[in-house]
Amino acid sequence: MNIHESAEDYLEMILMLREEKGYARSTDIAAKLGVTKASVSFAMKNLRENGYITMDQDNYITLTETGDAIARRIYDRHKVLTRFLIQLGVSEQTARKDACKIEHDISEETFAVLRSRLKEG
Repeated sequence: MNIHESAEDYLEMILMLREEKGYARSTDIAAKLGVTKASVSFAMKNLRENGYITMDQDNYITLTETGDAIARRIYDRHKVLTRFLIQLGVSEQTARKDACKIEHDISEETFAVLRSRLKEG
């Protein structure tokens, strides 16, 4: 499951939109991520070709099992890191932005220790 950071961001956003609205479309993704519809279209083509998503005839996007696993892993990291940063005293807005940056690069070992410390506290 070694994919590019931008692909992880798209998969995470699809998951978040489906949880929030019950569906995900390219226009919603573009609006939430602040990117062009053309960029989303290109990314969705790549994600579909690599087996991470499917799109129906109405252009609703669904995560495949593999895509869902990646999205949930990244989204979980995002939530845990956001919570950790807020507990350190970082504002919620800054914590969310910084968590987005950290979630892709933090090692499994560091993340596991961080998660266990959050549960202890």
